Amino acid sequence: MLIKKLKALGAGLATGLTVALLTGCTTVSLDEPQRLCAPGGANTSPRSGDYACPEYAPPPAPAYVPPPREVESAPVQTAPIQLPGHESRPPPPAAARGAGPVRVALLLPMNSPSLGAAADAVRAGFMASAERDGAGIAVDLVATGDSADDALAAYSRAAASHDVIVGPLARPAVSALASGGAVSLPTVALNHPEVRGSLPRGMVVAGLSLEDEARQAADWAAREHPQGRALILTGNAAWAQRAAGAFEARWSELGHTGQRYNLPSAGGRADPLAISELKTRLEIDPPEVLFAALDAVELRQVRARTGTAIPLYTGGAGNPGRAPGTAYSELNGLRVVDLPWLIRPDNPAVMVYPRPIDSEQSLTMSRLYALGIDAFLVARELGLRPGSPFIIDGVTGHLEVDAGSQRLRRREAMAVYRDGNFEPADAGP
Repeated sequence: MLIKKLKALGAGLATGLTVALLTGCTTVSLDEPQRLCAPGGANTSPRSGDYACPEYAPPPAPAYVPPPREVESAPVQTAPIQLPGHESRPPPPAAARGAGPVRVALLLPMNSPSLGAAADAVRAGFMASAERDGAGIAVDLVATGDSADDALAAYSRAAASHDVIVGPLARPAVSALASGGAVSLPTVALNHPEVRGSLPRGMVVAGLSLEDEARQAADWAAREHPQGRALILTGNAAWAQRAAGAFEARWSELGHTGQRYNLPSAGGRADPLAISELKTRLEIDPPEVLFAALDAVELRQVRARTGTAIPLYTGGAGNPGRAPGTAYSELNGLRVVDLPWLIRPDNPAVMVYPRPIDSEQSLTMSRLYALGIDAFLVARELGLRPGSPFIIDGVTGHLEVDAGSQRLRRREAMAVYRDGNFEPADAGP
């Protein structure tokens, strides 16, 4: 059943409604053609390069973990996902968490025609993580529909019988929860709310962010080119403008100068005339650094015309993927900030979790699956060690949550694309 569900994930996500509801999650923004939030709020357009599930020998029988219970009826099953033979991480001493299991409610729009596939990807990753690291945790799936009101009502019901809530997923629902005064217990939001000022006490935002990727790319570029000028390439989509703005602001904070160059696109292709003008500009007055708020298809078009001499940085939207037998020579040397799940599959923290068997899963759905894995790990810490700071070496990055603001800081992986593979880059300070 899980295999069939995951095969259906990649096809229907880039619909207009899905983009509108999930946009802003960043690297998981759904207004971007191919990221969860394909660059619409996160991180794009058609790309290949997902991984097949690695082969492994059946593990020894694990300790029994109760399967998740449904608080509301939902058209999905939440059976545990089979995992490689790795030992689960032990829970903290009982004194640190009180008697009985920590009750976690996973609040997802499973009943939504537009977001159901995305929700199922998050659910699958969450349950894979719970199966491995879920000692002392009881998980209930709470299925909702599309509307923010439905999500808020489900949150209220779940809060009465749980210790931690994970969700909602859609940005409007997260925004309504953050601004409505309804947060009453530790909550792991799966998207970034549109609120000004501080978040409600107890809310930790775990959603992916294309702006954070752009700022991290600026830090990376500044370390490698401390005296450099930057030319910031951006498309006309809202997600691209946000990413470009985040890079530009951080670049300026670091004491550098930069300019934007707009590359309009239509039908998934960048304007050829704009690329020709860019080529001329780079020949006459080349900058030391390029940052591209473009997707992988647009990047290939640009690099095919302008060459690879100038160092080029990008976020996950520009990730061309990593598929066997597929290599884009025009992107060699591309510096990518993205999830370890996608560009560092050999990372020990990544290797312990199973990958979906569906080898055709899109990068967007892969990001959502990874988000589910780390969302469980964050919820686990909030439930077992309430009020304590913690650090997680996760599949979406290095995560830090402090005890005061409970703000989650994520540092993603950095790698250089070359001949279809990713070479790890120095993470720097």
